[in-house]
Amino acid sequence: MRIAIYPNVTKSGAGEILERVIKFANQYNIELLLPPKEGKFFYHEELINQNIEKEYIDMAISIGGDGTLLGLCRRLAKNGIPVCGINIGHLGFLADIEPGEIEAKLTKIINRQYKIEERLMLSAYIKRQGKINYIGSAVNDVVVSKCGVSRMLHFGVAINDYMVTNYKADGLIISTPTGSTAYSLSAGGPIVNPKVKGIILTPICPHSCFIRPMVIDESEKVALNIINIISMTKRSVNLTLDGQEGVDIEPDDEIIIEKANFPAQIVRFEDKNFYQTFMNKLCL
Repeated sequence: MRIAIYPNVTKSGAGEILERVIKFANQYNIELLLPPKEGKFFYHEELINQNIEKEYIDMAISIGGDGTLLGLCRRLAKNGIPVCGINIGHLGFLADIEPGEIEAKLTKIINRQYKIEERLMLSAYIKRQGKINYIGSAVNDVVVSKCGVSRMLHFGVAINDYMVTNYKADGLIISTPTGSTAYSLSAGGPIVNPKVKGIILTPICPHSCFIRPMVIDESEKVALNIINIISMTKRSVNLTLDGQEGVDIEPDDEIIIEKANFPAQIVRFEDKNFYQTFMNKLCL
């Protein structure tokens, strides 16, 4: 079995967890691969593979929090590689392995006692001066929001080329069901089971009592146009993917969001389900 390991070099305790994984792998004849940066940082040059994302691997494991796992999903989803997370972060909603479970869960992995959940991803594009540019994909959400001291946005929202509404707000969260328990939830969006085939549109601080989140079919295309913003400059509005990657939006840009051509493949274990994890992690 070949497993790629992606430890977060900024997380305290990642090195200790990595050593436990390496020890387990040596006992069970698992081939481990490390990216160059991480291999050098943790002094395991013998495990470095320069072309790790082009190699055949059975699974990739992140060591960090949900953010580490999200970043890994965006990198590997196109290749159809299942991703699993060891949680040493704050929440660990997606990273399914806690530090006290590492050896037990790795044993389940080598015995194929796990399932792979395919999670909807979103792809974001910007139409600028007649040309459509691919920006990237997201597991949780694509967010269009104001920057810094810029004023409230006034934008129009079209679904499948039909103008649905226009309103004033600080921004809009376009979320997958997986991301419904992230930023969208904080902004008043609904909790949606990841198995639901839908996309959630959640406005950020709308200046109206009647603007509410919407859930649309996953096959539908969302388009946003900034109608007006006082003193809009190139850095007044930005678009972010999972809160980790972003680009500036220019005046007259059209933002297009739709279902990605590939899902994220996340490793899950039978002893945990969505509702149990939600209750435990979000302390309801």
